[in-house]
Amino acid sequence: MEASCPRSRKRKLGVKEAAAAAEKPSPKSAVEDQDPPLAGADGGANDRISQLPDGVLGDVISLLPTKDGARTQILASRWRHLWRSAPLNLDHHQLCRDSKDLDAVVSRILSAHPGPGRRFCAPVYHLFGDRAETSDAWLRSPALDNLYELELCSFDYRFGLPSPSEPQPMPAVAFRFSETLRVAIIGRCHLPDSTAQGLYFPKLKKLGLEGVSISESSLHSMMAGCPALECLLIQHSFGFRCIRINSISLTSIGVKALRPHNGHLFVELIIENAPCLERFLQLSSNRGPRVISSVRSSGSLHVSIISAPKLNTLGCLFSGGCSATLTFDLTVIKGLCVDSLKTAVCTVKILAVDMCALSLDAVIDMMMCFPCLEKLYIESMGPGKTNFWRRKHRDLIRSFDIRLKKIVWRYYRGIKSHVAFATFFVLNARVLELMTFQVHSKDYNEEFFTQQRKMLQLDSMASRGAQLHFTPDASHRCARDFCVHDLDLADPFERKESYEFHALS
Repeated sequence: MEASCPRSRKRKLGVKEAAAAAEKPSPKSAVEDQDPPLAGADGGANDRISQLPDGVLGDVISLLPTKDGARTQILASRWRHLWRSAPLNLDHHQLCRDSKDLDAVVSRILSAHPGPGRRFCAPVYHLFGDRAETSDAWLRSPALDNLYELELCSFDYRFGLPSPSEPQPMPAVAFRFSETLRVAIIGRCHLPDSTAQGLYFPKLKKLGLEGVSISESSLHSMMAGCPALECLLIQHSFGFRCIRINSISLTSIGVKALRPHNGHLFVELIIENAPCLERFLQLSSNRGPRVISSVRSSGSLHVSIISAPKLNTLGCLFSGGCSATLTFDLTVIKGLCVDSLKTAVCTVKILAVDMCALSLDAVIDMMMCFPCLEKLYIESMGPGKTNFWRRKHRDLIRSFDIRLKKIVWRYYRGIKSHVAFATFFVLNARVLELMTFQVHSKDYNEEFFTQQRKMLQLDSMASRGAQLHFTPDASHRCARDFCVHDLDLADPFERKESYEFHALS
């Protein structure tokens, strides 16, 4: 069937063919080769999308993945010209698996598209060495004029190309878009003082620096040159020891400090004045609850939050020797241990913690420090403490108002210490609405559910309307997976995709 359907073959064209099709055909060939229209595709009563103005359809096309955007040209004559007039979205991740083919495809797309550009994402190794001339031509292409998003940070290991031993300077032509950029993600490069201190991004809202070498003075100068900046992500970057935040526009900050480089280690973050800051995220460095030993030996980050009156999301706080120290006025939290509780932080409502050993005492300390907490995300694989609480915390139960509405727990195993931890909230959290536990696939069965219902004493829940969900899927998003685009989510830890679960109530 497929071999006899020319329309099916055309829908499966790759980017090479789509880019070639974008080259302006002669009037004769345009008539002869015109695609048979889809049902309603030329504005019929059954196709309201095609009746939308060109500008609206162009915006839709520019939000599609690169291949899909190019393929809209073959839908019908109504759509043929739209890809070339829509702002270009060019992302190398969606193209070839061979570096030489990628060079040719990107060049063809840029030559076929007249511009303007919306997004350009290319692997960073194209900026240096024998590919520098090609990348220079890309960045100068009119197809990228008035660019909104620039991503030059990924190193695509599928191509098997060696990365430079030392970060190379970012080519100056990459900054020709500074007047129009809304998003800039830069990585695996060096930003010398002569370049960084002269940068000004009047419209930039999201900035990501990943594996960037930059001096402390240049980093502060670069941030000062972004007056509209809302989201800042700094991970694996070096050349500075301390970052000071003074911004009336920043709403989200994400940091990941890794190993020292040439004696320069990012060890201190001071948020002096951030009146709009809502989210502070410390990104984890590995898969699993324990941070790698190279981080542990290199020291930990000290974060001082002096003024952030709207801060409502915090995470991920880690236990163990590599944990960051967090200071709110006179309140000091090291990892998940409250060293000094002088002033409660009542603005924080969302908290994510990662515990090597599951500890109810540590979570209770967090609730005392953040008494208005409504969402708690937990990741813990180990059995942890015994977590007995009935005698130890009976005075707390009588006097403390637990305001948690949602608890999400990754790696629940149903063992005694886990059950004891969970029953504290089952029996005492009066406004609880949902508890979601990720379990091992071997435990996702009716026998386990029936056993846990009894052990967790669900018939005695303090909140009668609460539900308990067991799921074999990832229960929430881990901080290690975040990118700069995740920082402006109201709840960056919440899983957005639907997932399989079994409900108990």
